[in-house]
Amino acid sequence: MFDVFGSFQDLVFWVLAIGSLGLKGFALVDALRVRTEAFTLAGKQTKNIWLLILGIALAVNVVMLNPINFINIIGVVAAAVYVVDVRPAVKQVGGGRKPESHEGPYGPW
Repeated sequence: MFDVFGSFQDLVFWVLAIGSLGLKGFALVDALRVRTEAFTLAGKQTKNIWLLILGIALAVNVVMLNPINFINIIGVVAAAVYVVDVRPAVKQVGGGRKPESHEGPYGPW
């Protein structure tokens, strides 16, 4: 017999698992790309604290793939706070990627 509800639950499980993994991965990579001083200029926690929080959240998600786990939910909330609150504040103070400089060792090029 075809188990419609079981396969639907499996689909929801995998969508949540991959979505939480993607959100945490995006937040961690974005935090890595932002200049260190931009976090303090924006009045947020330091870059190292955010990297620690997001790194642990991503590692826990990889080890415990269950997206309904309480620890994974806390990690999703932390990544969402970074994406919704910290990321825009950091970008507003000019904390995007490091500006490309056309400075060589002997001056501009």
